[in-house]
Amino acid sequence: MQPSPDKPSLLVKPTLDTRYHIDYSWWETSGEDLRTYVLSHLLPEQRDQLSQTTEERVIDYVDPDTGEVFQVDELGLAIQLAAKDPSYISAQTALVDSIFRVFLANGNTPLTVRELSERTERPGNTILKMLSGHIWKGIRPYQS
Repeated sequence: MQPSPDKPSLLVKPTLDTRYHIDYSWWETSGEDLRTYVLSHLLPEQRDQLSQTTEERVIDYVDPDTGEVFQVDELGLAIQLAAKDPSYISAQTALVDSIFRVFLANGNTPLTVRELSERTERPGNTILKMLSGHIWKGIRPYQS
């Protein structure tokens, strides 16, 4: 029996060391539009520019830290640029949005609640309580 897509698995109780990620398959069945939600996490000028185009172009992106070249779509590049803004994740950003932004910025690499706490500057127990009770915007425990 598979857990419901709207409820976390009850088989394992999450802890501060449980790793989470965005489960993009959740978006396929949620009835919500992923692109619209991701656009809402961009800077206003980026959102205006990207919301006017439906064509997805692929761009070469050079990681400024490693020099490695990646191909990303325009939305992915806009996320990386927005994430560099100091106000991208702030105390004024809703907690679920802050967590979602962390995963957008890090390429959806799974992180523990402790790591999410550090990156959002929010209490780990608050994050754990929120993520343990419901699937928010596809954020769920990572299963390798």
